Amino acid sequence: MNFVSGITLRGIEAVPVEVEVVASGGMFSISVVGLPDAAVREARERIRAALRTLGVTLRGHISINLAPADIPKEGALLDLPMAISAACTLGATSVARPSIFIGELALDGRLRAARGAVPAAILAKRLDMDLYAPEENALEIGLVGGVRAWKVASLAELIEHLNGSGELRRVEAVVAPDETQPVFVPDFSDIKGQAAAKRALEIAAAGHHNILLAGSPGSGKTMLAGALKGILPPLSDHELMDVVLLRSTAGRPFSLRRERPFRAVHHTASTVAICGGGGNIRPGEISMASRGVLFLDEFPEFARDVLEAMRQPLEDGQITVSRASGSVTYPAKVLMVAACNPCPCGYAGDVDERCKCSPMSLEKYRRKLSGPILDRIDLHLSIPRLTPSELVSLEGASGESSAEARRRVVKARNIQRGRWACFGIECNSELTENILRRHIKLNGEIKNFLTQVLNRTKLSGRGLSRVFRVSRTIADLEGVREIELHHVAEALSYREGEALSWMTR
Repeated sequence: MNFVSGITLRGIEAVPVEVEVVASGGMFSISVVGLPDAAVREARERIRAALRTLGVTLRGHISINLAPADIPKEGALLDLPMAISAACTLGATSVARPSIFIGELALDGRLRAARGAVPAAILAKRLDMDLYAPEENALEIGLVGGVRAWKVASLAELIEHLNGSGELRRVEAVVAPDETQPVFVPDFSDIKGQAAAKRALEIAAAGHHNILLAGSPGSGKTMLAGALKGILPPLSDHELMDVVLLRSTAGRPFSLRRERPFRAVHHTASTVAICGGGGNIRPGEISMASRGVLFLDEFPEFARDVLEAMRQPLEDGQITVSRASGSVTYPAKVLMVAACNPCPCGYAGDVDERCKCSPMSLEKYRRKLSGPILDRIDLHLSIPRLTPSELVSLEGASGESSAEARRRVVKARNIQRGRWACFGIECNSELTENILRRHIKLNGEIKNFLTQVLNRTKLSGRGLSRVFRVSRTIADLEGVREIELHHVAEALSYREGEALSWMTR
């Protein structure tokens, strides 16, 4: 019975790959079948050189089959299982129980880190299999509790372990330390003025709501977005695992800090770069920012198809990437922070500077932001430029610190987590329409107020639902059980205020 398996990745899941090797007579050659990509086919030379360092010489025709044959195999993480299976076929070693091997081989037999170690550990745990992985992947594997895994530095060390003449070190369980108060720059107290913007960012952080910052150049939009990192709550255990799983799948470095991801994307990024895809499907920026912040500066300068492609993942919290080779689904639970100028020159509506844009350029600029994408942004905020006296005031702190705001955000998140735990929901932005309608109670005064507002505004059904979610978050920040009128009024002010008035005229 063949006990040697590797993995291939489909999205963030590991798919087991059984590795079979047959040696026959004839001239020397190595063939790999089972839909391998170029990296898998090139493993032939790495395997041959690594085995030669152990005195194991490949002769005749070597056939390597990667089963199941109808699933594409990608990357160098199949180097180790192919080498072990070849060594078993030639009698150099044997594997006593079903095991998963991952890792890229160097020509001298050393083992390099492989992407996908966390999905491999989850698969090994689920199938009750042993896991042999590179030493560099031990930390992330240790986060998956209950898996039997060993650290492997080289092919020679692994062969000695399998033959009983040596002993590999077990991967020890790792527990991420509790987060202490991080120090982020800028701090809320470093930002002069902008009390309304700080309040909106606190609401966005507390309920994981998308936010749009619109204002003239130099008004501090980018600085405010950067300060958002300092008030976000730390990652919970399962959120940390989600982040580590994504980074492992993409082959990105990670840490055990509970700091939420913050991805700042340039406006020249393509749809594939943001949403994911490519020949070998990989997660995009919207997935790498999951459980954290996706910052899109110069929002209208992004290509229209890029913005429209984000509509569905912003609504659903996940994105499905479909290609000819198959479809994969990645998480996309992002807090999107978008920043933009009111016009191409940046001064439309400014009290000090006159806008120099032509009507045609204004119309073209405004058309880049469609109604549907704006409807998926909960908070719209206008950022005024600071006065000269505020700009030259450098001494002392301006208002409360990020630590104080963070404490309120953490408290509000804990309230939401406790309230919605039975639905598997972490925060108010994830509430479905069904849950929202059944569990958000409005008194008669609020209903009359909303009726009056809806008679004079163009608020959509989706927009109204987002008002309810933001209202619930504002109430949670105050520690109030039921939504009150002033909560709804504040939430509405972020939808029908002046933030986008210059773009909708």
